[in-house]
Amino acid sequence: MREVVEMEDHTSARQGWMGLLAKAPEGRIAELLDARGDRPGHDWLRAPEIGSVMVRGRTGGTGAPFNLGEMTVTRCTLKLASGEVGHGYVQGRRKACATAAALVDALMQTECADAIRRAVLVPLDEEQAARRATRASKAAATKVDFFTMVRGED
Repeated sequence: MREVVEMEDHTSARQGWMGLLAKAPEGRIAELLDARGDRPGHDWLRAPEIGSVMVRGRTGGTGAPFNLGEMTVTRCTLKLASGEVGHGYVQGRRKACATAAALVDALMQTECADAIRRAVLVPLDEEQAARRATRASKAAATKVDFFTMVRGED
């Protein structure tokens, strides 16, 4: 039972960092990775390729799913010399970003995962939170509070 719980924790953690990498601004992952130092060598299992995926939505977030439209994505898969496999999926036509994301995914499965987390994932998470807060404050500035005054002529 303990192995199943650990596997679920690893899977949810990996989903978290893969989502963070997928949403990173263009070139930012590579910039943070290069600032850390040397990149390890790798072999391609699937070289970066551009394609499209169907985006699905739900009315109100809970309704029946429907096809919203297609989105361009770049994906790749690589294998480090030590055997770890990394996958990268990013929006748009960005082969270098997909490669950097796959490299980070593979490195997060090695003994240097904590260093990669501090050097790449934590800054990306902080930047994403700042962008989210900025967007929320801009939306809050346009909020209109409506109220009704009672006339007292009952």
